[in-house]
Amino acid sequence: MLELIRNIFRIPELRQRILFTLGCLVVFRIGAHITCPGISPTGLAEMIKSLNQGNFGGLISFIDLFAGGAFERFTLFALGIMPYISASIIIQILTTVVPHLEQLQKEGEAGRRQLQQYMRYGTILICAVQAVAISRWIYSHPGVVAGDLQGHPAFFSFIVVSTITAGTVFLMWLGEQITERGIGNGVSLIIYAGIAARIPQEFMKVIDSVQKGDFNPVAFLLILFIFAVVVFFVVFEQEGQRRIPVQFARKVVGRKVYGSQNTYIPFKVNPTGVIPIIFASAMVMVPAQIAQMLGDKFQSVAQLATYLSPGQWPYVFVYGLLVIGFAYFYTFVVFNPVEIAENLKRSGGYIPGIRPGLHTQEYMHAVLTRITVAGSIFLAIVAVFPDLLLKIPMFTGITPGFAHLMGGTSLLILISVDLDTMKQIESQLVMREYDGFLSRRRKKRVR
Repeated sequence: MLELIRNIFRIPELRQRILFTLGCLVVFRIGAHITCPGISPTGLAEMIKSLNQGNFGGLISFIDLFAGGAFERFTLFALGIMPYISASIIIQILTTVVPHLEQLQKEGEAGRRQLQQYMRYGTILICAVQAVAISRWIYSHPGVVAGDLQGHPAFFSFIVVSTITAGTVFLMWLGEQITERGIGNGVSLIIYAGIAARIPQEFMKVIDSVQKGDFNPVAFLLILFIFAVVVFFVVFEQEGQRRIPVQFARKVVGRKVYGSQNTYIPFKVNPTGVIPIIFASAMVMVPAQIAQMLGDKFQSVAQLATYLSPGQWPYVFVYGLLVIGFAYFYTFVVFNPVEIAENLKRSGGYIPGIRPGLHTQEYMHAVLTRITVAGSIFLAIVAVFPDLLLKIPMFTGITPGFAHLMGGTSLLILISVDLDTMKQIESQLVMREYDGFLSRRRKKRVR
């Protein structure tokens, strides 16, 4: 491992990219501790403490998970990068139903830049709407707003909306810089850094509970074992593939004859990654955001938000169904069987035993459907796993934050970003004739 680290820093370009990425993540963590103007830190801490003891405790912890602790501190990055992710998912879905966006997607780099610009505009719009809801929710709690702004709700909302929106736009820009000048996956690395930064704090809370006698040490060791088992299955599922064999016919180009070539199309067991979970999380939090905007005027909306809070059985049921539904939908958005069959036919490729054209489309559709069944059910189980764990009497002593960090969405994000980052560094090392993380492991297997 030490030799691998030395190889990484021997390459000037790779060393600069890694240091640049680390510098950007440090800036992100600094901004996650700068409180928004007009907020009383003492009053905010008391409000969060009282909410954590009520029905909204799980919801606050779940939202704060993606913001890296910035939401509970109500900092410049209180909404994190989630508005950008929501906007990008919406744009990708719209490309299947809006002809103009579909055409832009096929225009190469120029079309990609235009779609990226639409994502930026959508991010600002989504962030502004969410910031308005949060500002009204914060203002409704006495003692949280600073004395100078009490009695001026419109001015307070203006400050909060402009500050939080600017913070999210800055994070969006920071993620793009990491993608272009760093080691890639900028937005994913920002989410990763926010989640990973909370692990030591939540871990120490559980250790403190064990020392005080509030949590059984045997249960603590058992939950660590369960965490290790979940990590194993998540890695196994992330790397699992269904390889469809493809054969290309012999071609004659000029005076040269190219022989037939055998290859395969790799379909992951979970082809959509964590996108269905993230989008389902955004959807299931909509009632809570509406309740924040309406305040206490409509008790039915507030009651619905309570039912759909993490830890409640309606939330577990609805959340799991949304994950499965979005997994199916997004799989066929990303992998269109019609396009795959047309591209194979155009390039002279075919699946052995399957006729090109309509039969290939039907075969691809059937394969994707079977893969998605297993992948979506696994995603739903992992997504609701922390809430099911908290239902067991032995584990009720752990905090919701620790449960969500040790399983569910956060674990999927951490593992998937880890694997993608390793592959990015691996490609840089192999390109310069150095052994990487994965290549060395393969050599040991061969020996």
